[in-house]
Amino acid sequence: MRPTRLNRERAARILDILEQTHADADCALHRNNAFELVVATILSAQCTDERVNQVTPALFRRYPTPDAMARARPAQIETMIRPTGFFRAKTRSILGCARALVAEHGGEVPRTMAAMVELPGVGRKTSSVVLGHAYGIAEGIAVDTHVLRVSNRLGIARGDDPIEVERQLMALIPRERWIRTTDLLIFHGRRICQARRPACGVCPVFSLCRWPYRQAYALGQTPRIKARGRPS
Repeated sequence: MRPTRLNRERAARILDILEQTHADADCALHRNNAFELVVATILSAQCTDERVNQVTPALFRRYPTPDAMARARPAQIETMIRPTGFFRAKTRSILGCARALVAEHGGEVPRTMAAMVELPGVGRKTSSVVLGHAYGIAEGIAVDTHVLRVSNRLGIARGDDPIEVERQLMALIPRERWIRTTDLLIFHGRRICQARRPACGVCPVFSLCRWPYRQAYALGQTPRIKARGRPS
């Protein structure tokens, strides 16, 4: 179903308000270039940005380029990234990605979604983050757990599949706002629209929200939430 004019206007109003509320919203992963952002985003899976930022300085000092990373031994990478969790799988992704960058892209991170998603360990979410924040290129909307939760609660997207939610958001929101949309929804999810105890009473988009439990949380109550409505 194509978004209606009213739905587009409501989404635009929500983003306008979130822009005022979270003016400092940005990708929280520390990086100096596109390659570092690729690696940091891979490490951020099932891990906090804060923990990733504690690990990456030493990692990037030792392996500052795709070529240097590609020549590393797996055990060396595993030891350094172990605090981020799932370190063996992440090591395979990082090494595979670095080797592909060297072999297929001259050691440069590509600038298209089609090329990015061909890299080992890199999906649409990582690609959107890197293209948007390293190059300023909007080819998608990165949908993480915060974006998924907040967009469903606000009623600007429906569903549990990140790809489907991204498709709905891209149809609803102008391309020039795609990069910013991810940052704003993530910050709103971290600061106000939290998974277990959302601060609905101070939410700046309360009146525009479609979540049926918002009133109870605003009153300080803890409602019984059906499985479908439970935050992810």
